Amino acid sequence: MVASLEDRQRIDRLTPLDDVLACIARIVAPVEPCELRTAAAYGATLAEDIVAGERPATALALIDGWAVGADMTIDASSYAPALLADAKPVDAGEAMPPGSDAIVPIEAVTFADGVAQVLAPVAPGDGVLHPGTDSGSREVVQRAGTRLRASDLAAIQALGIRSVRVRRPRLLFRCLRAHHDPIADATIAWLGRAVTADGGEPWSMGSDTPMKKLLSERDADGLIVVGGTGSGSDDREVRNLAQVGTVEVHGIAISPGETTAFGIATGRPVLLLPGRLDAAIAAWLTVGRGLMARLHGGRDAEPGTQATLARKVASTVGLTELVLVRLTAEGAMPLAAKYLPLTAFAHADGWILVPAASEGYPAGATVMVRALP
Repeated sequence: MVASLEDRQRIDRLTPLDDVLACIARIVAPVEPCELRTAAAYGATLAEDIVAGERPATALALIDGWAVGADMTIDASSYAPALLADAKPVDAGEAMPPGSDAIVPIEAVTFADGVAQVLAPVAPGDGVLHPGTDSGSREVVQRAGTRLRASDLAAIQALGIRSVRVRRPRLLFRCLRAHHDPIADATIAWLGRAVTADGGEPWSMGSDTPMKKLLSERDADGLIVVGGTGSGSDDREVRNLAQVGTVEVHGIAISPGETTAFGIATGRPVLLLPGRLDAAIAAWLTVGRGLMARLHGGRDAEPGTQATLARKVASTVGLTELVLVRLTAEGAMPLAAKYLPLTAFAHADGWILVPAASEGYPAGATVMVRALP
């Protein structure tokens, strides 16, 4: 049924972005942690500190060579080689033999009449991995709230830690447009990758799935609906949310993305994004990432890198505006604001935010450029 003009969804006021993020921080709790194999925890957020024992527990050979007492080689030279009669050959990773405190590299050893000899002295500790070098006793390897990188996992696995306690929010998606719509397909695909990049786990359901059924999915930590947030003849998702939960905000002072809505149903957050691709992306970058940070109990995305603005940016006071930029030799070049053309996303290296209280930035201003997912 098509709503008449007087019965359509309307936005009473635009809520400032900071107030929306404060609302999310107040009413959204981090998801329950789960135990994951370390190898499978890439991108998840630590729910507790990773603490390691002393590694290695005993001295190990750091390189292949001959284990010696360094004092055996003190006077070694090409004129008076030191004989390695009591030295023992070792491979990297083997325990140091008793009485040895250094490794003579294979390439530094010569043989004369079948006897190994070294032509230069080595110092105590050369070629040796000492106890506690990799980690000290009860050393914190990584703190709770950290998003696990590949390098983190490599270190944690090598320290023998087989599982970790993490938070990885599962977000359920629904797009109101049919799947053959290229805009809808692109929006859902982008959001799925963005959620994964922010340490979450996305999955989606068909456009005809009722909101009540979506909210009955017990494995979902939150719901993202794309489309139906405006005042169009078929837009009714904000009212649908009000019937099954509460609408905390409808209309956010961001551009693009003004029709974004947020609420709670069955104890879980619901984020309603505009159906327009650029507006959905802008709303996710400004609001969705704040929601994700709260759900996984960690820090929000890194602030980005500083750059000099190559050309001025004008902005509407009262709106937090997202501007796409391209990094050039002259600095950060603004590409688009308010409406973000599809090709601008392909050309952009990142984005900047113009605060609601600002009329924009002059050329030469220092701005913070954040990467696009």
